[in-house]
Amino acid sequence: MRTKICGVGSTADARAAVAAGADALGLSFAHNSTRRLDLPLADEISRAVGPFVSRVGLFMDDDASMVNAVLAAVSLDMLQFHGDESPAFCRRFGKPYIKAVAMGEGDVSLPAVAARYPDAAALLLDGNRRGQPGGRGETFDWGVDFGAVDVPVIVAGGLHAGNVGQAIASLAPYAVDVSSGVEATRGVKSTQKMQAFINAVLKAGQT
Repeated sequence: MRTKICGVGSTADARAAVAAGADALGLSFAHNSTRRLDLPLADEISRAVGPFVSRVGLFMDDDASMVNAVLAAVSLDMLQFHGDESPAFCRRFGKPYIKAVAMGEGDVSLPAVAARYPDAAALLLDGNRRGQPGGRGETFDWGVDFGAVDVPVIVAGGLHAGNVGQAIASLAPYAVDVSSGVEATRGVKSTQKMQAFINAVLKAGQT
């Protein structure tokens, strides 16, 4: 079971997340995100991440020129799109991409989303509603069935150390993604919460 720590806002938090065992870190550049990074800080964080940890850049209905400006300034391994971006837009930057799916309204056809984005590296299921940025700490109905979806699925939205085991047991995802559930304050990660979360993920993956 893989873990992504999202909304990383400092080099200290990035290093602590890696030390705790995170497989990937999310850096937010979305224009409407409260965790949005400026480019010099994002570059500093990216350089602080050691090898074998993926650096994922988050966007939401941002202009192609803005995405290209980020890619020119910051080393990223993968992109994550949270808005109404078309498949052509998502693939135009030459990076593997994750397509986030807003699950908060409860009427999403995951097979239809997977069919629309056939080259997505993964689908990320978040608890927000369409048009809302992620990282809001909201869960969705874990009774959703995505067994027919032939693409890795990442579960996000309202996860923390106390419930991630249940999410894994209910959904058996490829990976889990956490942001607010491991924060001390908005945008600042807690080393203890990150370690507790990853320990809970590892424990759930062994059962």
